[in-house]
Amino acid sequence: MKTRLLATTILAGAAAHAAGHAEAQQTFDLGTIVLSSSLSPVERGRTGATVEVLEGDDAGGNDTTVLDALTRLPGVTSVSNGGLGASAGIFIRGLPSRYVGVQINGIDVADPSGTQNQFNFGGLTAAGVERVEVLKGSQSALYGSEAIGGVINITTYRPEKLGYSGAAQVEAGSFDTYSGSLSGGYKSERGFVALTYGRVESEGISAQSFNTEKDGFEQSTLTGSAEFDATETLTIGGSVLYREGDIEIDRSRFSNNATGEISTEELGARVFATLETGAVTHTLSYSYFDIDRKDPTGGTTRFEGERRTLSYLGSAELGARTVLNIGAERTDEDIDSGTTVGSEDNSAATAELLFSPTEQIDLSAALRYDDNSSFGGETTGRVAAVWRPVEDLAFRAVVGTGYRAPSLFERFSSFGDPALQPEKSISYELGAEKTYGEAGFIKATLFYTDIDDLIDFDGAATACGSGFGCYNQVPGTTTSKGIELSGEVALTDALRLFGAYTYTDAETEGARLTRTPKHDAVIGLGADFTERFAGYVDIRHVADIVPSAFAPANNKVGDYTLVGAGVSYDLSDNAEIYLRLENLFDEDYETAGGFNQPGRAAYVGLRASF
Repeated sequence: MKTRLLATTILAGAAAHAAGHAEAQQTFDLGTIVLSSSLSPVERGRTGATVEVLEGDDAGGNDTTVLDALTRLPGVTSVSNGGLGASAGIFIRGLPSRYVGVQINGIDVADPSGTQNQFNFGGLTAAGVERVEVLKGSQSALYGSEAIGGVINITTYRPEKLGYSGAAQVEAGSFDTYSGSLSGGYKSERGFVALTYGRVESEGISAQSFNTEKDGFEQSTLTGSAEFDATETLTIGGSVLYREGDIEIDRSRFSNNATGEISTEELGARVFATLETGAVTHTLSYSYFDIDRKDPTGGTTRFEGERRTLSYLGSAELGARTVLNIGAERTDEDIDSGTTVGSEDNSAATAELLFSPTEQIDLSAALRYDDNSSFGGETTGRVAAVWRPVEDLAFRAVVGTGYRAPSLFERFSSFGDPALQPEKSISYELGAEKTYGEAGFIKATLFYTDIDDLIDFDGAATACGSGFGCYNQVPGTTTSKGIELSGEVALTDALRLFGAYTYTDAETEGARLTRTPKHDAVIGLGADFTERFAGYVDIRHVADIVPSAFAPANNKVGDYTLVGAGVSYDLSDNAEIYLRLENLFDEDYETAGGFNQPGRAAYVGLRASF
């Protein structure tokens, strides 16, 4: 699987780079390959950046949504306007979704038609999701706009063994929720093809905190990917994703009007070709993403956004210890929601050098220049280092700059200002990790991010001529700083203890950032009771949160504690049944003021592979 991922990302040069360090691998467990921390994939132990990785059932299969799994990671929290399918966003180190890039199989899935460019996690179930990487800190030197807080890279199902194989899952549970997925694929020595279909239906809960009318949700998902070695030096491939769903909404938080329904359709695709010419690997790719949201009874009835990206990446092996990556990219975006129509194009050039001066030290430096049709040029950079002075101990350091371009809505809507300039950031982090072989690990990371040239709605601004205010460059600096701690230890051969804690101090000119907890802690136990019977329990406590200024006076945004548990039984080597309990003690809480969160819930399901 890891070898195929290398080919899919088209960076064979990095594989050779890794092979050149076999001796270093004997003194430190460098771990699995990560795809997001550099322009070329590297072993997890060789990147200075902080990357969290979820795989298999941990990537969402043990949760109602992938977002539920992500929030167990250090430095990751979320906010949701209701239950399954409702609008939901992620926070990384206190910074909200508009500062977080999201890719699925290399396709940028941020919504170009939204108020800000960001991804809605509310309906992202685990159907077809095989792996999730969370890259933290300002990463615009690699990913361009929006990557101030970090980047989430999602990979869907791909076959791991030769021949035909697949996986299936069915589940039923609380709130009349039913879901299922079917994945299948074929793998040969020269390539693979994979396809996943998922379906979920739920009667839901009432999103509004002051009524009892339930808001239902239904969604179908289709993802696919393929890759083929046409010759010894040429590889071609691609991926596709499609989501179509309907969510019932409560029209206004100021009334009991519960007649709204939003239909969303997303289509994304990516094709690529890779050519190896000696020590240099060339990749040419094209990706497309379109989202169409319809709100027939809303003030604006349709939101449509489109993105097209053409990119080139060259990866050159300059020696056993050095890899040079050079890239170029052109992106075009459009928005059309009736009253809001606009477009932009962005051209970028990127370079990254990976260098290992000794067997214990790995360095990387990246530089990117973006030329935007609306606001001109923007240069960002990142330098990262990891040092392994002794066996099983690593120290990491990163400094990076980033930017967030004003969205098309912020520029071209009736409240927009075409003259807006990007927000700019700089982030620092220092980390240490100690591993104990199969027994576990402990990790600590200090982080700090500054964001200037902030964009926000300003009721006194007049540039747009709305008479009610406009989006504007507002004074002040947003700062988020804190520490992440995480670890895991084997108490016995059958019992493991895991946990994480994050302290985040996030504010703008002395005013706390809303919806961002200062304290977020998770602790849990996983146990193998027998060879077939296993279980887990986890407790998450979130504390010291400031609600949004738009939250109603009687909102329940504040401290909360959630307890989850589950058991599974292997019916055979290829099939298991499971029971999952969420919010076991029926905590009554809100992450967005005036919007309910699900109470106690139970789900039973069956997983099988073939």
